[in-house]
Amino acid sequence: MPSLITQVKSKLFIHSSRKSLHALDGAYASLMHGRSLDFEDLRKYEYGDQVRDIDWRATARQGTPLVKRHRAQRMHTIMFAVDTGRSMGALAHDEKSKKDLAILAAGVLGVLALRHGDDFTVVYGDAERVRRRAPGRSEGALEHALRTIDAAIDSSHAPSDRDALLSFITRTISRRMIVVIITDEAPITENTERMLRRLRVQHDVLWLTVRDAEVVLDHATNAIRSDVDTMWDVPDFVQGDVEIVRELSAQTAADAEHLVETLKRMEISHTVLEGQDDAVSQLLQLLNRRSHARL
Repeated sequence: MPSLITQVKSKLFIHSSRKSLHALDGAYASLMHGRSLDFEDLRKYEYGDQVRDIDWRATARQGTPLVKRHRAQRMHTIMFAVDTGRSMGALAHDEKSKKDLAILAAGVLGVLALRHGDDFTVVYGDAERVRRRAPGRSEGALEHALRTIDAAIDSSHAPSDRDALLSFITRTISRRMIVVIITDEAPITENTERMLRRLRVQHDVLWLTVRDAEVVLDHATNAIRSDVDTMWDVPDFVQGDVEIVRELSAQTAADAEHLVETLKRMEISHTVLEGQDDAVSQLLQLLNRRSHARL
């Protein structure tokens, strides 16, 4: 089987220029490590660096912008809480695998964690069982973690149970971590909100929504679309039906608005991943919003 971390790195470099990769790195460092006062050295200014980090005296002497680099005050542990129920085996909004998009998101943030010396761990599961991998801090450990997510989604015959995933974390994880929830567009419940309130007391939380493909398209299609949970085929005659599309779109929009309002009220950062081509830029925007909010 090809290396998943190699695939993640390939997509990371394909879908992000050198400048945006520096910006992604910088946003991660700002978010995870804050602004340490432990000065380390100077380096050349790179796109994405904060202007306030420029050492103006050194810049004047050298004739080129130089920024102060600081040593991180502490290490962090990033926990990926990944929904691996059978619904994650369906298609994302870009008509590609939701599983692959979830792996890409975890992989990109995992690569950044490694670059900054942070630990990571994975909690994953469905309605039958929730499990956790031991923390790691190497590319080998990240590869195994991504393969675990891949295999768990492929082999799952149980429906997703996001609340069980959150409950497991609140009951078993006492050390403060940065929890990255990776799930799909399933509506949140009152129990979800209760779990999130408990989670926010102990941990810093990010929420990544993997957007689902449209069940009913706004145009006719010869392809058969099936629901992975019920295994029912979507009848051909409903494809392109204006009223059905409008009703489903309205319900999806209402569920999404409820999620956004809930997460905003709890000060949980959130982004929607629609497809693999845009995932890196969407993660960058998420990290930038959080790092700016902490200034």
